[in-house]
Amino acid sequence: FQVPRSGQLGYGHRTEINKKIYRIGKAAKDDPNSAMTENDLTEKGITPLGGFSHYGEVTQDWVMVKGCVMGCRKRLITIRK
Repeated sequence: FQVPRSGQLGYGHRTEINKKIYRIGKAAKDDPNSAMTENDLTEKGITPLGGFSHYGEVTQDWVMVKGCVMGCRKRLITIRK
């Protein structure tokens, strides 16, 4: 998978490859317990108590990837196979 990064060549020209996707979740209104697993049966959503710092609560569909994604916290990213 590739993720666009900002730079002198623009958002779409600098990419990262081979990002591992751990999990894909649904929006909080569709699945309020989207962070539950087969091993951890605690009913919880992906947003921690108080929300993520400088971001807030996750209300839309989400993707959990290994490592980091370049750019600011709320930047829209494009993931392609």
